[in-house]
Amino acid sequence: MIEKHLQKLRLRCEIGVSEEEAIRAAMLGPFDYGAEQIIVRRGEPLTSSILLIEGLLARYKDLSDGQRQITHLHVPGDFADLHGYTLKYLDHNLMSLTPCRIARMPHTKLDMITDRFPHLTRSFWFSTNLDASIHREWEVSLGRRNAIERAAHLLCELHSRLLVVDSAERNRFRLPITQTQFAECLGLTGVHVNRVLRELREAGLADFRSGMVTIHDRKGLEQLAEFDPLYLYLDRQPG
Repeated sequence: MIEKHLQKLRLRCEIGVSEEEAIRAAMLGPFDYGAEQIIVRRGEPLTSSILLIEGLLARYKDLSDGQRQITHLHVPGDFADLHGYTLKYLDHNLMSLTPCRIARMPHTKLDMITDRFPHLTRSFWFSTNLDASIHREWEVSLGRRNAIERAAHLLCELHSRLLVVDSAERNRFRLPITQTQFAECLGLTGVHVNRVLRELREAGLADFRSGMVTIHDRKGLEQLAEFDPLYLYLDRQPG
């Protein structure tokens, strides 16, 4: 149930047998959700954190006029709200974009892990820091990159993150979301995103249709987006 999470952890540090056993013992589930279901509502008290096993989750905020901004996408292996362990509630909603399977780690179990496994605690802390790093890069995209650069950057990021957990091929990956949802990640309208995706396709860089992304020229896509994977911390970390 937690194999992709372990893959993600082991990319960056060594996880011992007792640590793996502690994670497995702490998990409840799995639990299944359909697409577009709110899993955590803004402001509700939290007593557990969610680990994504299958599907795509989104953190998002709504505006009073009905517009929605997706602020983060979670892929299999991610804790979606580990920060809720210390915050006790979220200032945003957490929603399934696609049909999802999740596990829950009660915060009482996190208390135990924090007390008994300091190395594993640091690994979990690292994951929340990584989320913050990704948030900063999304902020740069929303503030400074133009529309086609934003789209190219997000495609490069998702491809890189999905490769970590063996959920992507060398030049393609499934992204079973609508163009409207993709637009909500980029702060654009659906019409604008449709035009941007056509430009990427005509430039021979990437194609996104029918829930599948095909990258024809990864180097060209990275150059367009000025994509630097440093913020994803894909190397092994000391300690």
